Amino acid sequence: MSMRSNRFGGIGHDEVRARLADKVVVITGGARGIGRQTAGQLLDFGARVAIGDVDNEVLAKAAADLGVEGVEVDVTDRASFAAFLDEVERRLGPVDVLINNAGIMPVGSFLEFDEALIRRTFDIDLIGVITGSQLAAQRMMARRSGQIVNIASVAGRLPMPGLAVYNAAKSGVIEFSEALDAELSDHGVRVSTVMPTFTRTGLISGLATNRYIQTVEPEVVAAAVVGVIAEPRTRVAAPRAMRWVDANPVFPQAFKRLTRRHTGLDRIFLDYDSAGRADYDARMRGRAIS
Repeated sequence: MSMRSNRFGGIGHDEVRARLADKVVVITGGARGIGRQTAGQLLDFGARVAIGDVDNEVLAKAAADLGVEGVEVDVTDRASFAAFLDEVERRLGPVDVLINNAGIMPVGSFLEFDEALIRRTFDIDLIGVITGSQLAAQRMMARRSGQIVNIASVAGRLPMPGLAVYNAAKSGVIEFSEALDAELSDHGVRVSTVMPTFTRTGLISGLATNRYIQTVEPEVVAAAVVGVIAEPRTRVAAPRAMRWVDANPVFPQAFKRLTRRHTGLDRIFLDYDSAGRADYDARMRGRAIS
């Protein structure tokens, strides 16, 4: 393995290991996808890892397979989130890094969204992030040390038809995280956002991606998370080639409309395979997943 790699922002692997070794890292939505892959990579660098998920059966298997602590958590329930952090600290010690990864991505016509799904998306994708950040930051501020990593999405910078609710929630995560980092960084606590492109997990099941719509494996996103823990920054894209999305808000609307039509982004989240997305949709409506 090369001693220097762009996978971790150009930091050498030995340096990443030195910075991560023995850190206590907790990950919500850790039983599947990005969360599980991140747990594995952190273990490889010597971190002490605990994963949380609302699906206790899947959580137990993932924790056993990885060899990490697994603690059930419902990120929409403040008492559950607090108990999760308490239990991790009882088992592993004070939490150095919280990764708010749990999330859902509903797609389809906004006019057909039911209120329950809209509220559930915000409860998991945004309010859960805010709740976890506050609970963790209170503990970290007392020690003047710690980091919170919030998993957002490039969708927080790329509004698209059929993705309006998810766009809104992830945009909120990005701006919340930057504001909180500005508030806490002088006190020894950093807040970072990772913005993945569309990742090959259940989130994109049933969607007809094409050569214009970049998708990546979960390990690419996990490497970005590892890199931002080793070298804290306010915001990073995964992959790094997608960092141009930060400029999207200033592009002319006519240009954005033309680009959406040319790339198919004007229809991909409206014209999806409902049968191919059925399993994900059922889990999404019943529990936090990733």
